[in-house]
Amino acid sequence: MNSAYYRLHVFCCTNQRPETHPRGSCAARGSVKLRDYMKARAKELGLSGTRINSAGCLDRCELGPAVVVYPDGIWYRMESTEDIDAILQEHLRDGNPVERLMLKDDE
Repeated sequence: MNSAYYRLHVFCCTNQRPETHPRGSCAARGSVKLRDYMKARAKELGLSGTRINSAGCLDRCELGPAVVVYPDGIWYRMESTEDIDAILQEHLRDGNPVERLMLKDDE
């Protein structure tokens, strides 16, 4: 497989922990439904060359639901379908990262 098979690869944390876990989890914050929406919406937008996958723990639990876009290495918090639309349209389609949703390196 060519290393450039996908132009962009998006990993959505769908890790589930017990409700009593002190760090919580992205799944407990709705990441599975948000990931499903992202996949369907990307298809609607015709974002070819983009792959959206589930991921295990991305270790940014307290800030989630967490998403990372490669090869850009940009991390996001997605809390709503509006956030996902912004990421898909502004970043994945138009190439402009969505600063208001980005997680900082020190978070």
